[in-house]
Order: sequence, then C-alpha cells, then structure tokens
Amino acid sequence: MAAVQWHSRARRYESELQSCGLEVAPVEFSDYHPLKSITVTDSKSRRGARKGSTSSSSSSSSSVAPDPLSSMLDGTDPLSMFAAASASESPLTLSQSRKRREKEDEVGVDFEPWSSKRGEILARFTTTEKLSINLFMGSDKGKAPSLASSAVSEKVRTRLEELDDLEEGSQRELLNLSQQDYVNRIEELNQSLKEAWASDQKVKALKIVIQCSKLLSDTAVIQFYPSKFVLITDILDTFGRLVYERIWSMCSDPRPLPDSFTADEVNDTAKETCLNWFFKIASIRELIPRLRPFTGFTPSLCVLSGIQETVPRLTAMIRGIGDPLVAVYARAYLCRIGMEVAPHLKDSLNKNFFDLLGTFRQIHGDSVQNQLVLQRVEIPVYLTLYSPAIHWILQCVSYRAPEALLTEMMERCKKLGNNALLLNSVMWAFRAEFIATRATDFIGMIKDCDEAGFPKHLLFGSLGRSLACADPPEAERLPILNEAWKVITKVRSPQDYINCAEIWVEFTCRHFTKREVNTVLSDIIKHMTPDRAFEDAYPQLQSVIRKILTYFHDFSVLFSMERFLPFMDMFQKDSVRVEVCRSIMDVFINALTLEDEKRSLALLINGFIRMVSFGRDFEQQLSFCVEARATFCNLEPVLVQLIHTVNQLAMETRRVMRGSHSRKTAAFVRACAAYSFITIPSLTSIFSRLNLYLLSGQVALANQCLSQADAFLKAAVSVLPEVPRSISIEGKLRSSEGFLLDFINNFLSALLVVPDHPEAGVLFLVRGLLNMVQDYTWEDNSDAKVQVYISALPLLAAMSQESYLYSIPKVDSNETLYGGDPKFLAEINKLCETLIGQVLDHLKTLGRDESVHRQGSLAFSLFGCLLSHGDLRNNKLNQLAVNLWNLSHKQGYCNTRTSVRTLEFIKHQAQQPDMAHLSDMLQRLTLQSRT
Repeated sequence: MAAVQWHSRARRYESELQSCGLEVAPVEFSDYHPLKSITVTDSKSRRGARKGSTSSSSSSSSSVAPDPLSSMLDGTDPLSMFAAASASESPLTLSQSRKRREKEDEVGVDFEPWSSKRGEILARFTTTEKLSINLFMGSDKGKAPSLASSAVSEKVRTRLEELDDLEEGSQRELLNLSQQDYVNRIEELNQSLKEAWASDQKVKALKIVIQCSKLLSDTAVIQFYPSKFVLITDILDTFGRLVYERIWSMCSDPRPLPDSFTADEVNDTAKETCLNWFFKIASIRELIPRLRPFTGFTPSLCVLSGIQETVPRLTAMIRGIGDPLVAVYARAYLCRIGMEVAPHLKDSLNKNFFDLLGTFRQIHGDSVQNQLVLQRVEIPVYLTLYSPAIHWILQCVSYRAPEALLTEMMERCKKLGNNALLLNSVMWAFRAEFIATRATDFIGMIKDCDEAGFPKHLLFGSLGRSLACADPPEAERLPILNEAWKVITKVRSPQDYINCAEIWVEFTCRHFTKREVNTVLSDIIKHMTPDRAFEDAYPQLQSVIRKILTYFHDFSVLFSMERFLPFMDMFQKDSVRVEVCRSIMDVFINALTLEDEKRSLALLINGFIRMVSFGRDFEQQLSFCVEARATFCNLEPVLVQLIHTVNQLAMETRRVMRGSHSRKTAAFVRACAAYSFITIPSLTSIFSRLNLYLLSGQVALANQCLSQADAFLKAAVSVLPEVPRSISIEGKLRSSEGFLLDFINNFLSALLVVPDHPEAGVLFLVRGLLNMVQDYTWEDNSDAKVQVYISALPLLAAMSQESYLYSIPKVDSNETLYGGDPKFLAEINKLCETLIGQVLDHLKTLGRDESVHRQGSLAFSLFGCLLSHGDLRNNKLNQLAVNLWNLSHKQGYCNTRTSVRTLEFIKHQAQQPDMAHLSDMLQRLTLQSRT
C-alpha cells in the first residue's frame, strides 16, 4: 500500500458533458412516420456505468483521523453496560442470585408472586374509622455489667435483660389516626428500623420489629386487618433481609461460598452470629412477637441447615394463636416465606392448610360473634377478610401439586359442608383444568352453601374465571351455563350483577353461538337499563364488548345479533362511546385483518391521504398527518406514505413561502422534520427506515436545516448495523446484501453536498459510514465490503474538485468551506490510499484461495475506477492500473466485448487535451482470452 499514491483527476464537468453528447443522424422527411422509431447514432463512446457502493475506512491505517461517530458505533450500548455491572456484583448479590436460581427450579413464572397481591389488598381493605398504635420501645437506661462464670452465660444474661427492658420502658400510644396517618407512621417505623441497623443499634432494631409484630394481634378495627398485615410484614421483610445480608457477608470471609454449599463450609463467625439472632428471637415471651420475627428470620437459617426443622416448628406454634383471623394470616406469612426459601417442604405447607380447616369452627364461635357485634360488622363482610390469606395458602399448597392431593383437599372441604369462603378460595387457587373437569361437582357444592354467609353469585363468579381458562366436558357446558345464569339473573344489585355476568360472557362466547350470546346481552340490558345503572358500569360493559370481539370476527354475525346495537346504546357518555367504537374498528380493520387485506386497506387509505389538501394552510395539513399517524399506527404502509407526504409538504412550503415569513417557514420545516424523525423508528422494515432517513435528510438539507439533516444522516448510519443478513420478501427469505449495497450507494451520492459539521471533524459522516462497513458482519465468501470501498473512491475524488458536480442552493458544501485547502485534499488522498490498500489485500487473499473469477471481476472494477477518477499521470498509479488490467485478464474470465469497448474509450480519451499519457498506457494493455 505504501507504493500507492492517490491523486484525483481534475474534472471539467461541462466540457465532459458536451463531449459525451449524442449526434442525431439526419432523417429524410419522406421516410418520417410518427410511429416509426427515430434512429439515433451514438457518435461518442460513453463511459461504462459503474456499480456503486459505499466505503469503509480501514482501521489499520494510522493516517486516518479518529472517527467522530466511533462512540456511536463502538458497541457500548445499555445492554453491554448492564452486563458489565452484573459481572461486578457483590458476593451478597451473587448469593441472592443463587438463591433465586434454586427457587426457580421449583417455583416458576406461572406462580403468582406476593408482590402482585400487595397493592390489591391495600386498595380493597380500607377504613374510615380511627386507628391507634401502641408502642413499648423500652428504656434507655444503662445496665452495669455483672461478673459471670463464663462468657456464654454473660451473653445470655445480657440478651434477656435487653428483651425484658421492652416491658419496663415507657409506653407510647398514638390515637385517633386516620388510615393515611397510620400508613405514614408504619413507614416511619420501617425507616427507623433501617437507620437503627445502619448505626449498629441492632437491639433497637429488634425492639422495633417486636413492637410492630405486637400490632398484628390487635383486631380493634377488624375490616382494616388485611392491609395492616401487609404494612407490618413489610417491616418484617426488611428485618429478615438486613439479618440475612449481615450473615451472608460474614460467610464470604475469607472467600465467597460456592453456589451450592453446605453448612460445614460456613465459617464459625457466621454461624455464631446466626445463633445469636436465633436465641434473641427465641427469648421473646409473647407468642406473636416471637413468631413473626422468627418467620422473617427463617431465610438466614440456611447457613445452619435449620430450615427443615424450623418451618414445621413454626407451623405448630401458630396453633397457639386463638383469633382465627390472626392465625390465618400468620399461616399465610409462613407459607410465603416457605415458598421463597424451602418450596420443597410440601408437607409443612400442607399441614398449614389442614390446620386451617380445623379452625373454621371458631369463626362461628361466641368469641368471634361477640367481636363482630361490638364492631358492627356483618358476617359476609367478615368472611371476605379471610380471602387474601386463604387464597395465598391454597395457591402455595396447590402449586404443581399432584392430582391426588388436590382431590383429597377437595374432599376435606366437602366434609366441612356449607363453607362458601373456603370453596371460593379453592376455585381461585386450584388449577383451572382441575376445576373445569369437575365443574358439575363444584356447582353441587355451591348449591349446598348458605346464601346468608357468602353470596352464591360470588361463588359462580370464581367458577366462571376458571372456566374462562379451561374447558369443561362438552356435554356439561350448556347445563353449567343454565345453572350459573339461574343464580346470576336473580342478583338484585346492578353492580353485583354486572360483575358476575361480565365474567360469564367469555364462557358463553367461547362455547356457544350468537343465539346464546344474544340472550345474555338481552339479560344484561334488562338489568342495567333501570335507573340508568349502566352509567356506573362502563368498565364492565366495555369488557363485555372486548370479549365478544375476541370470539366473533365476522361483521355480519356481530350486527345480526338483535340485542347488540341496543347494548351499544347504553354507552351514552361520548368519550366512552368513541372508545368502544374505536375498539370495534381496531379489531375488524387492524388486529384481525389478514396481511393481504391490510395491504388493500393501506392502498385505499394512502389514496385518500394523497387526496387530502388544505391549500396553503400547511399547519392544518401537518395536524391532519399527526392525527392520521395516531389512527393508523399499526398500518406500516400508511406511516410510510405519511412521512412522504410530510416531506413533500416541507418542500412545498419552502417553494410557496419563498422570500416571505422566513422564520415562520423555517420553524414549520423543522416541525415537519421532527414529525419524520419521531415516526421513522416505529417502522419495522429496516430498509424503509434507512431510505426514509436518507430522504428526510435530503429534504432538510434542501431547506437549509443543516442540524436536522445531520441528525437524519447520523440516524441512518446508526441503524445500518441492524440490517439482517436475510430479509423476507413475499414470504421468501432473500439475501439483504444487494439492497444494502444499493442504499449505501445512494447514501454516498448524497454525502457530496453535505457540509462537514464545524465541531465534528473532516469527513465525519463518510468516516462513520466506513467504520460501519468495516465492522458489519457480511456474508461468507462475500466481496460486498470491497465493492463498497471501490464505490467510495468516486465520491472522494468528486470531493477533491474545485467545483462540485452538483450543489444545493443556499447550502455551502465542502468546496466552499475548505476552498481547496491542501490539508483537506491530503485527508482525502490518505483515505483513498487506505481504501485501495484494503482492496489490494483482498485481491491477494482471493488469489491464495484460488477464487480467480472473483479476483478478476474486482480487479477490473478497481481498474475502471482508477481510469475514471484517478490522475494516471502519476507513474505509480498508472502502473497499478496496468497491473489491475493484466490481473483481470490473466485467467481469461473478463468479458471480451467489455474489454474491447474499454480500450476504445481509452483510445478516444487519449485524444483529449492533457490526456496523452493514456496513449502510453494503452500500449501496455493487452487482451487475453481463456484457453
């Protein structure tokens, strides 16, 4: 490559154009006929068309300036940064990842996590009554150390004294708190726990946990208890996490534990700390303050291999809680921790459920009934308080449980009899397939339940949710629907009615015809029309429409339902009606339309868009395009048409408003550019994005919006690496290489008139493009990259001319900015030399691989480029051209006709002024044919 010294040939474009003109042969009038073709003789030899492609600078050349776009194309993306961050995780984080992986072995993504239920519980169980918080935070008095016979007895004595101090300290009582005040106070305690732990006041942190745990035994405002449970267990979770992190950090000394470790591998310091916390919590006298922190502490017992003994012990301890509501939530918390740290201990989870069955008699006992009378809470409301806890326990127990266990649980529930609360939770938690195959049995159990305790329509609602996910036996479907609707249609409250009916609409649409669906719609209209009850049920009514549209895809079937349009008439609020109508249009025009129908619709819509005109009200035209984009956002051909329309609008605005309101016009053109820049990334077709980026950049440049033009062209360069090696065209996979080369060719031709950014460096866009080509993964045995290099040489040669071949009015190209500066020309020459060097290296590689046909074709392409754009008066460049000619003809693969015409062109050019050196070169070019 050192022997190559590039110099571009000076061009006189106007004289070249005249010399290449066509000479028209005279035609006798008598021979003339309007349908007879006119004979035109080409009296001048025209240059052969070259196949263009774009360039990529070689990173091996030290003479090339740093690439201004390299930061954009160097692969530093958010995913890479996240990957780097994960590699430097602390041992604790790695341990948590290990625990998470172990859990995922048994608990998969199909298990609904507790976090998804937390917000629902807080929103559902609220109160307007005043709440209170009683805290016994202990005294701060110092205790004189006493002599002991051993260090161990001293530790035990100190621990007991600290915990006894909880009962000797001052009492702090907060009364008359609103629900929000209560939530704020609990959050303050949670923050105090974190601050105490951070300041190494571990005993104070434990005191906070103990006092918060005591709050869970208070059922003074019983309807708020589920939300209180969620808030307090957040504090217990914080405590458990802090203890676990402390112990695990000790396990990592002197080196981190492996992913799979045993208790024998844990150092003594970590074990002693774990036992210390174990004994502290075990020393608490009261049951609930001891039980709840113990449950939160359970994950830390992994370092002692104590989980298998602890979970059954905690299960037994819960039997000592007298209040059935407090007990059921204690079991729910234990099941939650058990699923996180020991999901394989199924027996303990099962015992929690069977213990739960034994406590149901307490619900109807005198103690609970007296409490409900005192708080004026009805039994149906009270029973709903159990639902979140029972749902969770059953979800944990039934998760991936064998059929035999589920059947046993169902039989145990039957023996209880008249327990709608438990039956409702079973239908919520058990697998939908299990419920569906026994749907008739569940209907019988629902009939046996007492309506006063738990409304039957709620039970049928739970059954309907399961049947929406799994199908019952075909013969049972109609009887099931009839039994369910007998109960649903008798519900007097419109809100309760629509909540249940909306669930069963999906079952009806899924398994029956429009006749049954029409009957259901008629019943809904009957219940929701009186007193305009439908005005309070728009969300449920919209859900009914969505479910119908999911299963009925034919317009004629839909509107042939007698009650469908009357049902639509219930949407009398304008915004809701518009939303419903739009959802119907979306379903039937967009989401469920076949691809060919989409194309037909897009053609019709595009034709309409092209016909819309607001005259010279260009802002209104742009507003129309914005609304059309929102309406047809999933019809890509329409989006493409809209971008073309906006670009045409920008050009038309500049033409019409030329010389007047220049600032307003410039602002409007920038708005058009912003529209295109926002819309293009939403297109899925990579080549549509590339071509529109280029087109929009050219439009911005034509309107003197240089910064917008730069943004579009940079975006195109950044998208190029995303081009796949194959694309689907009419259902068939085709190589994308040819399309990519065509685009790069067009991109290069546009770069001639794009001025360099004053802060970005010389030829920053050209170099950014070349870097992309260098790094792109081309097809195996492909010459595309080298073809791009060859195609970049004409652009660089054109950039070195004193006067460019074409320009844009009022836009100063590099010819004006640099004015033939020697340093600018030197940069161009160095870049050309680098590219030629890369091509020559590739030709050598092809020679070694015996790919002589490809070698000859590329050599001839480079020869043609040197002939047209290089200054062959330079001896070394002249000799390189001769060598390339000989190489291309060496094996006789070159097209003889093309070679002859090329020699004729050189002979003709040699007769032009300042081209005599071509005569000498012509004598050294010989034709060879394959023998």
